[in-house]
Amino acid sequence: QVQLVESGGGLVQAGGSLRLSCAVSGNIFRATVMAWYRQAPGKQRDLVATISTGGSANYADSAKGRFTISRDNAKNTVSLQMNNLKPDDTAVYYCNGKIGWSVYWGQGTQVTVSS
Repeated sequence: QVQLVESGGGLVQAGGSLRLSCAVSGNIFRATVMAWYRQAPGKQRDLVATISTGGSANYADSAKGRFTISRDNAKNTVSLQMNNLKPDDTAVYYCNGKIGWSVYWGQGTQVTVSS
């Protein structure tokens, strides 16, 4: 059973920073493509950033230059460093893992950015 557990959300003022972390149980982390998604109230869930098993990262346009995704294969964790946060970044952030045909989701962590 693979479980993803996010942490690090909270309330921050515009221009501030937060670091989200996702701990992945099981022994398949090294083979899993990891990603962060977010879902604002009344909106669809959108991709924020992905990181390959080799550490290559890709970002949504809204995240480029402000967010950094990273992974630690020794600790089975993936992180999202978010800088210069804006009120539009307010959403529930979800950790996601894909390996083969299997997709795994965390329970989500709330990020609220006040203006």
